[in-house]
This record gives sequence, C-alpha cells and structure tokens, in this order.
Amino acid sequence: MVNKLPLDEAIIKSQYFLIQSPLETADLLESECVLDGSPHDTLIIFTHGAGANMHSDYMQDMVKGLLDKGAEHGIGVLRFNFPYMRANVLDGKRRPPDRAPKILKDFNIHIKAIRAEYSPKRIILMGKSMGGRMAAILAADTPVDGVICLGYPFIPLKGGEPRLAPIEECQAPVCVIQGERDKFGGKGQVELWPVMEKTRLHWLTDGDHSFKPRKSSGTTQEANLNAAISHSIDFIRGLDA
Repeated sequence: MVNKLPLDEAIIKSQYFLIQSPLETADLLESECVLDGSPHDTLIIFTHGAGANMHSDYMQDMVKGLLDKGAEHGIGVLRFNFPYMRANVLDGKRRPPDRAPKILKDFNIHIKAIRAEYSPKRIILMGKSMGGRMAAILAADTPVDGVICLGYPFIPLKGGEPRLAPIEECQAPVCVIQGERDKFGGKGQVELWPVMEKTRLHWLTDGDHSFKPRKSSGTTQEANLNAAISHSIDFIRGLDA
C-alpha cells in the first residue's frame, strides 16, 4: 500500500514515500508524500492551497517551525499534493483545483493508508486556504482529532454566501488562524458569525491571506508565521486538557 523510496539521510532529512495501489484502484494518480519528524504520537497531515503545491516556501516554513516548536511533543508533519497538483508535477500544465468530491476521496485514501502504515496516536489535519476547507469538510464524517485552518477562504472572491457549513458541521475541534486583512474574510467580519464561537480563532497582525503584513504595520510575515506556529502547537497541546 505504501512503498517507501530510498533516502540519503546525509542529504535529505525528510522521508519520501509513494501511495500507489489504493489510489490507482480509485482512478487517481499515485502520490509521493513527504514526512518530517515522528509520525507515531501526533501526526499533522498538512495540505496545500489552490495555487501552490506542498513544496511552496510557505508550506516548508510552516513545517520547519512546527517541528522546531513541537519536537518535545512528538510531532510529525506529512504533506502530499492533491490530484490536480500531482498531474501538474508530471506535465507542468497548470490546472484549476479538482472538485470537492474528488479531493475528499483522495484525502480519505491518504488518511487510511497513513493510519495503516504509521498508527499515529492522533491525527491533526492542517490546511492552507482550500486545504483547510477540505480538511473541515472531511472531518464531518472522517474521525480525526483536530483541524487547523490557515487562512480559511470564508468568502468566495466572485461573491456568494460565506462558506460556513464546513466549520459548522465539523466533528473535530477547529482552530482558525487568519490574517486581519485576509480578502477571504478579515477582522471585523469573521468573528461576528455565531458559528465561529465553536472555533479557536486567532488573528495575525495586519496579515493578508498568506499572513504577509504591510511594511507600515511594524511587524513581518516571519513574525506572523511564528505566531501561527505557536497558536497551532498550543491548540494541539490543548487537546489533552
């Protein structure tokens, strides 16, 4: 089910492995996953947003910070690409995100294969933007221990009703970490929705959708990313309370 690839520990600390057979059976492309840290206590499955894959600077900076601050808590972080991004890796062609049913089917296959291989004590789903929304939707029916949404895309840019159902229907504890200036839902708006009372909501100073502030704000994207990492670790630790 999970075929591990050779790894030169002197060069790369990450462990790369393929998930093949269950995906091929579901007519989905095989998936190269990346695992950092220990997967046996708390495993964070970290999924990307609509426009950048699992190797983006944002994803890698978050992973490094999570491992640095979460080492004493036995945290591992696993990343994979959704199907349309796996296709992009093969041919270089940009594609729009897959529709939700396909992403969720793919997501569930990954979780099942990862559970079978590593038997983590608990699984936390973390997602950037679209990845966080998919994680919240999935957690309505798939048992996980928590969901962390980084820049949740509340409001479609083309207009429409806020995407609140995934949070309302999620069966796991939810943490939302949002930039104050996020164009998909910023401060002064998001916290007014009653459904947000069931979440741990944290605001990042003057941050946009990627948590980047303006120069005049007096803070930096690095500081906001560090704050997001600290909020994430605190949320995970709080699950034991």
